[in-house]
Amino acid sequence: MTVRELDAAGIHDPALRAAYARCRTLNARHGKTYFLATRLLPVDRRPAVHALYGFARWADDIVDDLDSTATAGERARALLALEAQLAEGLRRDRATEPVIRALSDTVRRYGIDHRHFRDFLASMRSDLTVGGYASYEELGRYMHGSAAVIGLQMLPVLGTAGPREEAAPHAAALGVAFQLTNFLRDVGEDLDRGRLYLPAELLAAYGVDRERFEWSRRTGARDGRITDVLRAAASHNRAVYRDALPGIAMLAPVSRPCIRTAFVLYSGILDAIEADGYAVLHRRAVVPRRRRAVVALDGLVRAVAVRGVRRRRGAAGAGAYVTGPVRRRTADAAVPVREEAV
Repeated sequence: MTVRELDAAGIHDPALRAAYARCRTLNARHGKTYFLATRLLPVDRRPAVHALYGFARWADDIVDDLDSTATAGERARALLALEAQLAEGLRRDRATEPVIRALSDTVRRYGIDHRHFRDFLASMRSDLTVGGYASYEELGRYMHGSAAVIGLQMLPVLGTAGPREEAAPHAAALGVAFQLTNFLRDVGEDLDRGRLYLPAELLAAYGVDRERFEWSRRTGARDGRITDVLRAAASHNRAVYRDALPGIAMLAPVSRPCIRTAFVLYSGILDAIEADGYAVLHRRAVVPRRRRAVVALDGLVRAVAVRGVRRRRGAAGAGAYVTGPVRRRTADAAVPVREEAV
């Protein structure tokens, strides 16, 4: 499948093909839900998504790898080195590191704003020194760089059926929604890293504090007030998903099955957390394999149907929205579409 994807994307240089293949391996190994949804994209767009994921995963591992013995100072220096490599790759196209090489090529092909990567790395650096947030407003500033910009990076690759600036807020919201779900699912592991992404104001509203969460994590004991906090966090997360939902219909039709599938699978993690009694401090909630298969099959049926429509319409139909890389930073061609339910 890798060869087919690279051929369809017009990536022929052997070293660059190897770089993209490396990113695809990272996606397949670490981002199982994300990788599953990516398989529903047209083959020519998948390498770019793998490159974006591979870079984000690399930076995240520098900061978060629990198996690493690196000190905070060593992690900070590794992030600075990564940022320098990225800057060089984006400026001169001379990257030697495979992930940076693939990412730099994707950025040029799709005209992705370099600012999104600077904002992302700034949030990654803050994880080395910041262990908690006072409010959702403060957490939101962090998540702009750690999550919202991921949606904005993806948008040129996915294409839009109308002006990109109209879809951008929803793409950013979906990135935030996915990360809030990760925060809730991984709250125990994050505590082990010295971080808590549930705002202090939320904890205080239910009469608990960070120390109570750490006690529960350490002892395995439950506290109904902690459950109430987690339930409220899930409710907030669902509201962000609702804000993101209209953006799916704003994407190019061929990209909607992929993002719809990711939307359903990720929001389904909240259902799994609820079904497990909000026991996330003690075990990770997962979407049942059967449910994942049903959602993936539905996405596949939708993807095949959209591609069939494209083939029947031919070149005239394809011209209704941007379907491939851009060589300059230009807006997507625009036609309005109806909002569709997930």
